Amino acid sequence: MEILDAINYFSAFLTLIYVFVVATFIIGWIKIKSYHKTHKVPTTLVSIIVAARNEEDKIGKTIDDILAQSYQKELFELIVIDDHSTDQTATIVKSYPEVVLIQLNEDKALNSYKKMAIQTAIGQAKGDLIVTTDADCRMGAEWLATIVNYYETTGCKMISSPVAYFEEKSFFEQAQALEFSYLIGLGASTIGNKNPSTCNGANLAYEKKAFFEVGGFKGIDDLASGDDELLLHKISAIYGDKIGFLKSKAAIVYTHAKATVGEFIQQRKRWASKSTRYKDKSVIILGISVWLFNLSIILNALLAVFFPTQTLPFLAFQLVSKLLVEFVFLNNMMSFFKRKALLWWLPLLNALHIIYIVYIGIAGNSGKYNWKGRMVK
Repeated sequence: MEILDAINYFSAFLTLIYVFVVATFIIGWIKIKSYHKTHKVPTTLVSIIVAARNEEDKIGKTIDDILAQSYQKELFELIVIDDHSTDQTATIVKSYPEVVLIQLNEDKALNSYKKMAIQTAIGQAKGDLIVTTDADCRMGAEWLATIVNYYETTGCKMISSPVAYFEEKSFFEQAQALEFSYLIGLGASTIGNKNPSTCNGANLAYEKKAFFEVGGFKGIDDLASGDDELLLHKISAIYGDKIGFLKSKAAIVYTHAKATVGEFIQQRKRWASKSTRYKDKSVIILGISVWLFNLSIILNALLAVFFPTQTLPFLAFQLVSKLLVEFVFLNNMMSFFKRKALLWWLPLLNALHIIYIVYIGIAGNSGKYNWKGRMVK
């Protein structure tokens, strides 16, 4: 019974840590003030970079949205890098004379084609500000103007902007939309707390000069993932107070959830794989603590079958604490995205998320995964 008591009290301790961590997320998000574009006349030359592989069904709409931006046409260029597509992606891009197309022709296998694509494009980019998005994203007409206005107003060296899922076709995709909003909020809140940890390359901007000052992707170019948050860590190490999160609905980029469980798992394994390269030990310790917290819930659920009297109170404490603190955080996030109706799924998603976190924590840091039809690690 002493072992059981130790497990119970350790799980309670982990719960308190988790509640504290999410509370800091809530505070960090609140610290970031909503941004409204000023009437300042822009002067920044921008290069928008889109890495594409087998996106024939979506890239046309992405290009249309970018070319329809309200930002002055003479002040931005769109560069699309075709990453060895085997479909009609390149042909579609060529049908737009305004778009610069770069086709990768690497004859040897790489582990990080996307970083190669972005670095190649930056090497040819004319703009002083680099803006990256994905080939399956949609955005409103004020997207670029809002980013540039924020850049010129704040002087940030790197700007993370919001990304959201839309057009969900099933409960599974709606659940992803809720979970993804949590991840976007997490990244925003750490920037709000002046300790940037994560961002999303589907809506990211940074100075070209800053990119070269930190050595670009050098040192992280052997990892398939990490073109966003590992670069964030490199820039933050030099310009810690010049990282911003653009809290503006006009700056939201929209993308789609994964249609199948298999695609979802492969994506999340790719995202989790970069955690092995974090240099900030506090972030690593935090991640391990959150993983142990979720593992302890599963362990307590199993122990409750055999020792209900001793274990059920601690299990209930964990589940209720997790649900309540995440509800408060996500309520803020879903208010921003105007998707509060998705909060009805939180109790069910909460239980599934526990298993998912434990699994991805192991799978994402071991072995290979499939990305865009390639096996990488």
